[in-house]
Amino acid sequence: MTGDTLTPGARRILEVASELFYARGIHAVGVDTIAAASGVTKRTLYDRFGSKDALVAAYLRARDERWRDRVSDALEAAGDPVSRVLAPFDVLGSWVADRGCAFVNAFAELDDPGHPGRALIDDEKRWLRALFATELERAGVDDPDGLALQLLVLHEGALVAQAVAAEPGAIRSARAAAAQLVAAARGGPGV
Repeated sequence: MTGDTLTPGARRILEVASELFYARGIHAVGVDTIAAASGVTKRTLYDRFGSKDALVAAYLRARDERWRDRVSDALEAAGDPVSRVLAPFDVLGSWVADRGCAFVNAFAELDDPGHPGRALIDDEKRWLRALFATELERAGVDDPDGLALQLLVLHEGALVAQAVAAEPGAIRSARAAAAQLVAAARGGPGV
């Protein structure tokens, strides 16, 4: 179910649930709280989404769509191949709040590998690595797959360091390290 196919009531439920899940955590927010904050009954919530697990998956899917749109916009605005590689780092600071990455947070809470949200989390991280690999190949880097993994590790590490270790410069440092890795792989100075 995408945001385009939701009824206005379901859209409101998803918006409220998304804010609550991100701010408080998935396990800390019950369907009673979501229904009350959305101004609907619990029955309406279940009629629209079927279960809390399905609502969590809808939350992660909607967040993933917004993230991919933000990265795509940054890619389009980038002027050169190296800037395109670094675009996910450039938009990261404005994307995450003090709670960090919604996908990393959800992964920590969703210990059942069969939870529908887990597949979305895995897909988002694979997508980002593939995006790095594609842009690195376009930038003329040898072994784009290997460097893509390094950039993914930097990207995800920055998210965790910023949120968990309260390191406000983590994203900026990760971007600088990524620029140095890309420059070295291209045989030139960092960006």
